[in-house]
Amino acid sequence: MKAQALICDEKQRFTLENVVLEDTKPDQIAIRTHFSGVSIGTEFALIRNKISWGPYPLCTGYMGTGVVEEVGADVQGFQVGVAVYFRQNESMTLANGKRVSCVTGTHCSHAILKPNTSHGADHLVPGAGMDVASMFVMPAVGLYGVDMANPRTGWTVVVYGVGLIGLGVVAACAQRGCRVIAVDINERNLTVARKFGADYLINSKRNDMRDAVMEIVPDGADAVFECTGVPECIDQAIPLCRTDGTFVWQGNYGSAPLTMHFLPAHGRRLRMFFPCDDGWQPFRRAVVKNMAMGVLPWEKTITHRLSFTEAPGLFERINRGEEDVLGAIIQWV
Repeated sequence: MKAQALICDEKQRFTLENVVLEDTKPDQIAIRTHFSGVSIGTEFALIRNKISWGPYPLCTGYMGTGVVEEVGADVQGFQVGVAVYFRQNESMTLANGKRVSCVTGTHCSHAILKPNTSHGADHLVPGAGMDVASMFVMPAVGLYGVDMANPRTGWTVVVYGVGLIGLGVVAACAQRGCRVIAVDINERNLTVARKFGADYLINSKRNDMRDAVMEIVPDGADAVFECTGVPECIDQAIPLCRTDGTFVWQGNYGSAPLTMHFLPAHGRRLRMFFPCDDGWQPFRRAVVKNMAMGVLPWEKTITHRLSFTEAPGLFERINRGEEDVLGAIIQWV
């Protein structure tokens, strides 16, 4: 199958390329992509080789929505014309035959994949907008971390870093009845956090974060979710916990070894959780259903909507630090 995809080469140059996808196998479906969502943290960690899932050239993107165009003979539960959300593209080559690393390749006009796998596809929940639902992974990641840590009604939680994952944590904790303290250096992100239920906003660029948190909860928070993915932030976030509190490594800190001060965590006797991925289909469906119901107004996170022809320029500007993006959606039809 011929398609078009957003490609990144080893010099971190972005182009829209003609690509070839393998023909649909009996256990696969083919999807016409309508929208793909952009994950600033993980995608640009891959682009900058902070983490690696395969050699250049890359086709990034790991969340999208579209309509099923072909169904393999062995596939159950999917029909042509059904709207779906999906997590990957299984293989891709450039027109000259060079293999592209799909990491995981949803920034493409089409996707071919096995639907009934951990990173396959599922039916879009009725009432969910195909555009906003294409951003389903980030709030699912946040919900998964919250489910693991299990903060209870009445707890005070600190969400350190309110990008898309942190905002997912804010929303999930607020819905559980927690008192939520949002911390970030970006005033816009903090404003959005308020819309998702944050009770207190702390701009750590303008305030001493620890003092500001202790003014609200002198003994420390019941739980701290470190959502920046920046290793240097770990030692800043741990002392915000109370004794016998909970600390969640919610970010992706890359493949390099990490260092941390032992005694602040040791002295507090902290429980720590290490969520990975988005909890798979139960959590994806939960957030898409919440979008459809209006419980999770994820459209408030979208700062950029663009055509696929504009995608290379946006990625270039993001990579150069010239564009402040919270949530971005690429339209393919």
